[in-house]
Amino acid sequence: MSTTPETRRTGAENVIWDLSDLYPAAPSTALQHDLDTIVDRTSAFRSTWKGTLATTNVEEFATMMSEYETLLEILDKMGSFAHLQWSTNTEEPTNGALLQLIRETSSRAWHWLVWVSVEMCSLSDDRLAALAASPLLARYKHWIESTADYKPHILSEEIEQVLSERSLTSRFAWVRLHDELQNAQVFTLRGTEYTEAAILKLLHDGDRNIRKEAAEVFSAGLKAGAKTQAFIYNTVIADCLMNDTLRKYPTWISSRNLANEVGDATVQTLIDSVVGRFDLVERYYKLKKKLLGVDVMYDYDRYAPVSKVPSFVSWDEAKEIVVNAYTTFHPKAGEIASMFFERPWIHAPVQPGKNGGAYSAGTVPSAHPYVFLNYLGTNRDVQVVAHELGHGIHQYLSRPHGMLGADTPLTIAETASVFGEMLVFRSLLEKTTTKEERLSLIMEKIDDITSTVFRQVSLNRFEDAMHTARRTRGELSVEHLNEIWMETQAVAFRGSVTFTDGYRYWWSYISHFMHTPGYVYAYAFGELLVLALYEIYLQDGADFPEKYIALLSSGGSKRPEELLAPLGIDINDPSFWNIGLNAIERLLAEAESLAS
Repeated sequence: MSTTPETRRTGAENVIWDLSDLYPAAPSTALQHDLDTIVDRTSAFRSTWKGTLATTNVEEFATMMSEYETLLEILDKMGSFAHLQWSTNTEEPTNGALLQLIRETSSRAWHWLVWVSVEMCSLSDDRLAALAASPLLARYKHWIESTADYKPHILSEEIEQVLSERSLTSRFAWVRLHDELQNAQVFTLRGTEYTEAAILKLLHDGDRNIRKEAAEVFSAGLKAGAKTQAFIYNTVIADCLMNDTLRKYPTWISSRNLANEVGDATVQTLIDSVVGRFDLVERYYKLKKKLLGVDVMYDYDRYAPVSKVPSFVSWDEAKEIVVNAYTTFHPKAGEIASMFFERPWIHAPVQPGKNGGAYSAGTVPSAHPYVFLNYLGTNRDVQVVAHELGHGIHQYLSRPHGMLGADTPLTIAETASVFGEMLVFRSLLEKTTTKEERLSLIMEKIDDITSTVFRQVSLNRFEDAMHTARRTRGELSVEHLNEIWMETQAVAFRGSVTFTDGYRYWWSYISHFMHTPGYVYAYAFGELLVLALYEIYLQDGADFPEKYIALLSSGGSKRPEELLAPLGIDINDPSFWNIGLNAIERLLAEAESLAS
């Protein structure tokens, strides 16, 4: 197993973040103070301001909003600290205990804050318009407008309080159980134990036998836990149904679309556009089958490298590649990217008990983002570093907008991350010297695009079928979930990939289905948006970087269509998505040409 990245040292083994910019290491006097006082502070806030929003003057309203933001920041700061610490070692009991304590304390505090959104939604349209138009409240304009969008779905303060408190022992508890079961699982292959993140990396190995055995071991592990995961899934989506019914959302995904600040019709147009080009998936895997020289393209062959030379990129090399790509695009982007490496804002090693995957946690405006990775030195890992640093740069630039204006909806949030991947890809592509190198790199990129666009939409189709079936047929068995999974996967691959028997259980490890139901289409949204943005960059390179940095610096202070308008993009135009899909086809055509 000489090509297995698990056996090599990358230089990332000791890249550990320092969370003291949030709170000093436990036991922390500052954290304990916030835990001890936050409930009383939120209760006092409610006593002071509840019932005044319809009549208070603008100056007083601004004071109320400032106090509200301060309380929200304390809650998010505690939650971020506990989750970041827990995610690096979910098997440590004290980490889980602190996470639960903070969640329970935050729930009691939130009990005294839910009145804000309830009372805001009770205000007249004229009152809301006057508040949004006030120069003194310009910082909160978008928050006021987006809060008003929830008027048809907000409930009474008493019901909102109950729903908030019961979430700890309902959905959130089940999601945590899913995470801890997955993170504790060990997969043994050829005498070596692997975490979930490490075993999945082996699906990118150049040795087909290793890929096959890794898939079999992973499938067996998923099968063993499928009954428990099916129960968790059923419970979570039943909880979604209850909330959607209470709040009168028309479809299972409407609440997610509203949070993403996009209309149901816009999302459906995106999904229909991608489903309408599943022929590109079939075409791609037929090409890959030819390049791999295999008679049958199995599911474990999808991420196989077409190059015979295994890739390995040390941590220092990854840093240089990513920082140079961002700096070449815009000095400010490169400066911020460098900060993550130079300061302890990254947690990079793979280790037992650590969550799989990668993310960038924006934390709070008074601090900075932290990036979470599982770095093993593959080319794909370099792209993941670029992806998460794109999020980090975006989150860092948006901090001046405060707690209520920094965060973007998921659809826009994926823009900076995917654009960062594109910058690194184009940088590496320019350095290739042979057709073989260029083909290998393009195939890796199409692997990523296929996963980000077509796979994520196929996951959306699974979610749609799963939520619909749960609402019409009741609890879903493992066999029924397997059936839905295989049917929706088959539509996407159009016969270009042959599924092994164990693949039917692979729905059970995808955490997005429970963490944020409806999330997955945001990846396709972001990828196609970035492909369109990159086309604009190529045509208008001189002015684009400044406009792009301005977009990121705006955070979530405007609606997505307003944020993108200066770049000439209209996401409500049905033909818009074809720009990105056509760019994918051109990249595939280049790969076909190089292959021939």
